[in-house]
Amino acid sequence: MKKIISIFLCVIMILSAVALVSCTKKESEPKTLKLGLGVYTSVKASDATEDKNGQGQATVTAAVVLVDDEGKIVKCVIDTADNKVDYTFEGKAVANDSFKTKYELGDGYGMKAYGGSAKEWFEQVDAFCAVVSNKTLDEAKALLAEDGKGTEEVLNAGCTITISDFVYALEKAVANAVASDATADSTLKLGVSTAQSCKDAAEDANGQNQLETTIFAAAVDADGKIVAASSDCVQVKFTFDAAGVSTFDATKAVSTKKELGDNYGMKAYGGSAKEWFEQAAAFDAACLGKTVNEVTALLGEDNKGDADLQSAGCTILIDGFVKAAGKIG
Repeated sequence: MKKIISIFLCVIMILSAVALVSCTKKESEPKTLKLGLGVYTSVKASDATEDKNGQGQATVTAAVVLVDDEGKIVKCVIDTADNKVDYTFEGKAVANDSFKTKYELGDGYGMKAYGGSAKEWFEQVDAFCAVVSNKTLDEAKALLAEDGKGTEEVLNAGCTITISDFVYALEKAVANAVASDATADSTLKLGVSTAQSCKDAAEDANGQNQLETTIFAAAVDADGKIVAASSDCVQVKFTFDAAGVSTFDATKAVSTKKELGDNYGMKAYGGSAKEWFEQAAAFDAACLGKTVNEVTALLGEDNKGDADLQSAGCTILIDGFVKAAGKIG
């Protein structure tokens, strides 16, 4: 009898030890977080005159977040591509040499040098992101004051610029957040790349100065490998007539290609097997476990993906994705 009791006690001790080890292991494993990308775009356009070009302006603000199970924003990164394109009084589209985001411009943005600000734009957006960390979306939205700037908490942190577009993009990012392998130890990255295409106006046809801004957001581990990714694209076509008069409707809200969903029309009008958002998702999935260099290696000579990527369902041009992804390295 004593032997049976001893065996029984040993079994209990072993099971307890196994349970303790299991619980300790689970507690030591970092919790995974949701990753979300949100993009908010505002636009405006002006007519050309004899002494001044007309101009289309697309201000694309992108926010990427890591969100925990309680709905709190663990990390946040924001950037803005404030792109301007011109067209002449003769209806000619003007090509730009390059496009840089406000964050990429760094001190060259000039808020300190020319605006007398205590902090440059990138420093102010970093301050905003720091304030947002550990807040829920509702708490983050409450940071927006009536004048478009932040509350005292935001101002005191060093962010004195207008934050309304940040909040709008952030709201979309949290709404878009999905489960991922990212953790609090992951580094959050955001790459933004803009391409331009131009067409002059004719007497019977509008000209066009088009901006296509591609955003790639990712969480990267200590080895430089992507553990979560999300991409999107904003396409804005500024149109004008042969006299440089804008024919672009700046009152219409601008949706990203992902937000357009099936309405983007790749299946309905282009005969594609997959819609744009589905193909972008295939690209994002292909990036997992890869370094930035390995992602850029997905690009083929025809600006499409390699054979494996195309077989996975991404048959569209990926040069915009790759250029944006290359900026997170």
